[in-house]
Amino acid sequence: MKKILKCTSAVCAALIAMTSFGGCAKKLPDVKLSVWATSEYCDFFENAAQELAQKYSDQANLVITVSEEKEETCKETVMASPENAADLFVFADDQLDELIGCGALRDISSEAGYIDEYCGGAGSGAALSSERDGKYYAYPFVAGNCYFLYYNSDYFSEEDIGDLDTILDICEKNNKLFAMDFGSGWYIYSFFKGAGLDVGLDPDGVTNHCNWNSTETPITGSDVAQAMLKIAGSSGFASLDSDKLTEGAANGEVIAGVSGAWNAEKLSAAYGDGYAAAKLPTYTAAGKKLQMASFAGYKLIGINAYSENAEWAMKLAEELTSEEKQLEFFRLNGECPANVKAADTDIVRSSPAVKALSDQSKYSYTQHVGSKFWDPSYIFGATIASQNPDSCDLQELLDTMVEGITVKE
Repeated sequence: MKKILKCTSAVCAALIAMTSFGGCAKKLPDVKLSVWATSEYCDFFENAAQELAQKYSDQANLVITVSEEKEETCKETVMASPENAADLFVFADDQLDELIGCGALRDISSEAGYIDEYCGGAGSGAALSSERDGKYYAYPFVAGNCYFLYYNSDYFSEEDIGDLDTILDICEKNNKLFAMDFGSGWYIYSFFKGAGLDVGLDPDGVTNHCNWNSTETPITGSDVAQAMLKIAGSSGFASLDSDKLTEGAANGEVIAGVSGAWNAEKLSAAYGDGYAAAKLPTYTAAGKKLQMASFAGYKLIGINAYSENAEWAMKLAEELTSEEKQLEFFRLNGECPANVKAADTDIVRSSPAVKALSDQSKYSYTQHVGSKFWDPSYIFGATIASQNPDSCDLQELLDTMVEGITVKE
């Protein structure tokens, strides 16, 4: 299996560790673990792995390799060959059902007491994100895997940022940009859901239902597409992915944009004293102001069902979800901890990004979609972002997208 290995390190507890027992020298067992995480997480995971190796250096020689695997491709990579996948990997909660279905995730219900405790109870959103049919299959790692609005308050008042039309006007007048990734179904969901349209996972846990092409709802799919096309046509708009958004903010071009808590540190550095965050604004469709919605979810840590050292992988997962490590991760990445004790500290509660997440939560919906959602929504969004260069009929574009999203295997 081919993996992305941009960020790799081997962590050894000791080259040779010996203990005396009954007058004889006894060599400790060698334990190898592989870990997959997004590039932004690699350094943190490596440090945690090194600390775990040192903590248990009297019990085993831990050799832990941390490699990059993109969050959006993790499920496909694991499912392609679960036996060869990492012992521990990070993934979004909407991938849980398919990973369970292919037998890739270890049942970790033995850890229910620990998970319930650090997540704030068995019925909490974090705990439920990793539970199916009364069994736990993952450790909640990040809460509030959601997006909201970042902006530079040197250009906008708190009233300005409540409406996207106003944001675009200010960007146009200042020859600056508002950025949002139209090439991702994760983001363009905000327009359709804000208009009362829906997409979601069917009971089979694989196929989707979607009415984004509706012609009979109060706000139709075509109304939303026309609104998006108007936004894309503004000289104050740019469809940028996460990296390009932060680069644009750093060089002064992007003064407002839609992203998540994972970019809090970069955007804080870019905007300096002007750094601010808020819930998503309203946008205009069919002459009405509509509140933009958002997907929301959790990032989870899974243990491979085929791991030969699952118990050690579980110890690492416990280390990564501890209050101490969750606070450390927040300081480094700005993402909201799943550990409720860490989340209830002053440093987390005072974060502009966390406050924006809280304000947006009223308009956020659990991300439960099957894998067929992503490509068709990307094609549609990218077409709109490029201002429909072939002048395709918008209803036909919507119908094609929905047909792809809802296709049966």
